[in-house]
Amino acid sequence: MINVIRVPAFSDNYLWLFHHSGSNRAYAVDPGDAQPIEKALQEHGLTLAGILVTHHHWDHTGGVDDLLKNRNIPVYGPHSNNIAQITHPLKDNEYLDLEDGAMGFKVLEVPGHTLDHIAYFSDEARILFSGDTLFAGGCGRMFEGQPAQMQGSLARLAVLPEETAVYCAHEYTESNLAFALAVEPENKDLVARVESVKQQRARGEATVPSSIGVELKTNPFLRVAESSVIAAAEHHTGTRPSNNAESFAAVRGWKDNF
Repeated sequence: MINVIRVPAFSDNYLWLFHHSGSNRAYAVDPGDAQPIEKALQEHGLTLAGILVTHHHWDHTGGVDDLLKNRNIPVYGPHSNNIAQITHPLKDNEYLDLEDGAMGFKVLEVPGHTLDHIAYFSDEARILFSGDTLFAGGCGRMFEGQPAQMQGSLARLAVLPEETAVYCAHEYTESNLAFALAVEPENKDLVARVESVKQQRARGEATVPSSIGVELKTNPFLRVAESSVIAAAEHHTGTRPSNNAESFAAVRGWKDNF
């Protein structure tokens, strides 16, 4: 069993700590700030055993140097010239074995938000650390990749088991769903989720993790092949998309200016 600890940082980031139940050796995911990680380690009686990075943006890597002070621990991440601290660069479909097989993650290259973005998926635990590729109710902006690239990356995550918990890196869910509702106002699953999330946020609760199953029903960026999303894309752009990448590009461009 893998225990995952949510570590809020900045205004809307989530950093993550995880460890195998019964062990105090923890791993940090995308530690943009060291201080919240250090505090969480102390509060939970954990020792930092390693760091996992999904991509090079500062709010995912900014705390790495401070966490490495007085620690000799591995830093896993993409093959990237932008992250000097990585000691163990990972390739697509590589299996990251942690704690002598007690935990393991398949590495998925998911370019689009950045070209070096990877995600970590545990089939056994049904856990996905998706960074800024897949959000609850949305997806990341394309800072470096192209629409076909990003759509392909999301499609790759969409086929993971529906019960997979999606641990993304930001609390964007409420605003993401407001846009989703503009795309699919008649989606009953989405309408219900919007109301549920509003209540969660009113109580000060986090909306992450989500699940692949929930995203398939309510996230327009995983629904670009649905007739309702295609029609919305055509209505917005005036041109009917001819494939999933064009449908995605239309909806992502709409979201960028929403």
